[in-house]
Amino acid sequence: MPGTHTSNEYASEAIQNYLKAIYHLNAGGHRASGQEIAAAVKVSAPGVTKMLQHLAANHLIFYKPYQPVSLTELGERIALEVIRHHRLLELYLMESLGYGWEQVHAEAERLEHHISEDFENSIERLLGSPEYDPHGDPIPTRDGRMPRVPTETLFSQSEGTTVVIRRVTDEDPNLLVYLAERHLRPKAVVYIESREPFGGSLSLIIDGCRERISPDAARSVFVEPTAIESPP
Repeated sequence: MPGTHTSNEYASEAIQNYLKAIYHLNAGGHRASGQEIAAAVKVSAPGVTKMLQHLAANHLIFYKPYQPVSLTELGERIALEVIRHHRLLELYLMESLGYGWEQVHAEAERLEHHISEDFENSIERLLGSPEYDPHGDPIPTRDGRMPRVPTETLFSQSEGTTVVIRRVTDEDPNLLVYLAERHLRPKAVVYIESREPFGGSLSLIIDGCRERISPDAARSVFVEPTAIESPP
């Protein structure tokens, strides 16, 4: 990314959104099939096929009909630059403009395609070169590196274990309000006290408070083990 502001060379928001969607699907361990991409970008299957052919013709993806799609080096650089814009904007909106963490994703979606390199640099300096956005997602580095993200969910943890929250999914603002009300934010230390049988809710202890969380919400919280062995 240094010295090249690649997304400006491909100004179409649609192209950037496709590349970002393919990156996220592959990074999440999904097969970036035409069907998965169509769901991610909310476009019909014929429209997706036409765009994938266009992206392949411009050397942004590797594409064969009925096969999973992957990004070329150029396609990945563009995707990471847009993701970098998005996550810097989320943090800027929350830290500097007073947005709630449930509001910033949708606003950053609208702005991510339109900021200049100078504006990106200014945000980064103002925020002190941050590594993570408000939801715990890593901000791609200026040279296009993406730190790894945890894949274990809170729901998958056993009773009697203690974990630290690293990130939460950010697409659903109602979910983010729900999590915030229960103090489930990145860096929070959580003790899994008990869980109801047959995939039921979890009882947690966070900062000395007992909270209960639904299975669906627990699947949206990503955690790592911590050295703390007793209830926080």
